[in-house]
Amino acid sequence: MQYHQLGSAPIKVSEICLGSMTWGIQNTQQDADEQIAYALANGINFIDCAEMYPVPPNADTYGDTERIIGNWLARHPEKRKDLIIASKIAGSGLKYIRQGSPISGATVALALEDSLKRLQTDVIDLYQLHWPNRFTPHFSKHWPGMISFTKQDAEKQTAQMLDILTALDNAIKAGKIRYWGLSDDTPWGISQYVRLAEQHGLAKPVSIQNEFSLLHAKDWPYLIENCVYENIAYLPWSPLAGGALSGKYLDGARPEGTRWTLVQRQGLFRDTDISNDAVRRYVQLASEFDMSPTTLALAWCRQVDGVTSTIIGATSMAQLEENIAAFSVRLTDEQLKAITEVLKQYPMPF
Repeated sequence: MQYHQLGSAPIKVSEICLGSMTWGIQNTQQDADEQIAYALANGINFIDCAEMYPVPPNADTYGDTERIIGNWLARHPEKRKDLIIASKIAGSGLKYIRQGSPISGATVALALEDSLKRLQTDVIDLYQLHWPNRFTPHFSKHWPGMISFTKQDAEKQTAQMLDILTALDNAIKAGKIRYWGLSDDTPWGISQYVRLAEQHGLAKPVSIQNEFSLLHAKDWPYLIENCVYENIAYLPWSPLAGGALSGKYLDGARPEGTRWTLVQRQGLFRDTDISNDAVRRYVQLASEFDMSPTTLALAWCRQVDGVTSTIIGATSMAQLEENIAAFSVRLTDEQLKAITEVLKQYPMPF
């Protein structure tokens, strides 16, 4: 296992981050316990969760993933020092979470206290803003005409950012969080928070987690360049594009119990004809390389310059074992060239 510094934070995280968003719907407490034990045994020291997990999110299971992790921590207090635990505050849109209100200084304080209780810990190592208050080109909203940036109120957004940033800085000073980061944000969001932190003497963001995979590589090069030069750790989520790059959904297949058989809050926006064609090509390449499609996709993500730690998730131990093993694979220059040719053909299939 390799370890990388978490941006400007003086701590190192494993190059694999254990994602947990299935814990509470597709996975039980016992499943999570097994996954955590296996991850720790293989050198993983980084676990990511969120207050809105598990997914698909709903009012009945809200907060259950944090509770599952908290139950594990309560039974293994000696392990707390070995783990870097990340969680996230939800933004607006979910009526059962603070009446769907946007992130603010006040909601940061409320959400943080609730997460600490569910996690049964005194401090969250990395506390992240799950998504911005403004509309951003994420979740398949990156095509021209889908968002009007000229109609956004940048001054209002910046004032909200300063309010949030002040609350995060207060939480750090109170010892309730160690560092903070962004999620599903943009180069402008990163730059504004960094600028405001510098202007007001507040804590800067140390990381950002965004969707990134062979089917969704839009953060390369501009956002990742921003991260590298601002010393912001880049944490890809959904490196298998919601499981599509494993090949299990190819040509409309829906294996029983898999995520795409569940109702999705945002719909199956990754399921397009072009995505299917791209996945078929990657599956063919994986066969030629004598590796699984999952291994090809994760090994590719790992080697992208600027990636700090890749967030993986699994609903079975077999999947987790395969995912972790993929990070020991080093793609050859010839293999990378072949992958790049397919990426050029399908640069943004959904």
